[in-house]
Amino acid sequence: MLRLLGLLVTALAAIAAAIVTWPQFFRLERTFPFAQIVSLRFPVILAFGAVFVLALLLCLARPVRAFAASLAIVALLGGVANGAILLTRGTGPGTLPEQTDASIRVMTWNTAGNATDADLIAQTAVAMQAQIVALPETTIETGEAVAIAMREMGSPMWAHHEDFGEREDYPDWASNSTTLLISPDLGGYSVVESDADGATNTSQVPTVVAMPVDGEGPVVIAVHAVAPRQSFMDDWRSDLEWLADQCGDGDVIMAGDFNATVDHMSRLGVDGADLGHCRDAAVATGTGGAGTWSTAWPPLVGTPIDHVLTTDAWVATGSVVLTSLDDSGSDHRPLVVQLEPASP
Repeated sequence: MLRLLGLLVTALAAIAAAIVTWPQFFRLERTFPFAQIVSLRFPVILAFGAVFVLALLLCLARPVRAFAASLAIVALLGGVANGAILLTRGTGPGTLPEQTDASIRVMTWNTAGNATDADLIAQTAVAMQAQIVALPETTIETGEAVAIAMREMGSPMWAHHEDFGEREDYPDWASNSTTLLISPDLGGYSVVESDADGATNTSQVPTVVAMPVDGEGPVVIAVHAVAPRQSFMDDWRSDLEWLADQCGDGDVIMAGDFNATVDHMSRLGVDGADLGHCRDAAVATGTGGAGTWSTAWPPLVGTPIDHVLTTDAWVATGSVVLTSLDDSGSDHRPLVVQLEPASP
């Protein structure tokens, strides 16, 4: 009887390990609580490590040795699998190559509203030579201040924004606004009119969709999806589906706070892409496993929920997660990606 019980517990442990490691296989990657667990792979690795050590200690007791050994094997395989996924996506801070005449640098930084100084945002964007800057949780007033400061530093920008205005549930909340800065060198842009009904924008916090006025150049989207709190899971799922629809097979650059890792985007990609027709630039360049949230934790422990994604019109040649600004006030790290036009 005890042997049978041990086999049952081991089988359940193996299934649980598989679910938290690759919930996509079970179609649970956007289901509470597996969506939250899979976003924190390094803590999951630590948990598997703790179970492994405990199981090895239990192996010293003869009556439960076989059961403990089987649990140790499950924990070891789970930890190795999660570690392999992290290493494949890349955990380094990354680097950027020298810019070319055709390259574009894109920076995304959820600034947590007034927590981040506008001059610091401008200095960072100029230092990174960014031509596109997505700023979730940033009002147009702050965005304009950033653009003015960048102009004074020799890098003028046009400021665009989307906001959902004052909301009864979240009055004076910076998340009601998203700002997008685009260099005049990329041409003129206008924001597509939208509203917060879930059909023409993300559901709870706004996304900016900017179209080139003359039709030349990429569609630029500054993203902010709602966080997957238990009470907002439906909205979160619909936000990711809406964002996938925005990434058609044309020329699209998306950047911002998706509040999702590439695990959560499973089955939302087309023809092998990650989200719609877009692919994740950080994963392609070796920083896809580095946590951009929260700055309270080291990048390896955090979760990579800020992304730059593009269609096949662009090739990512480098990316960097900036860790030197963890004391800036925001709970997110900036992500900067360099893109080159794809060969015709």
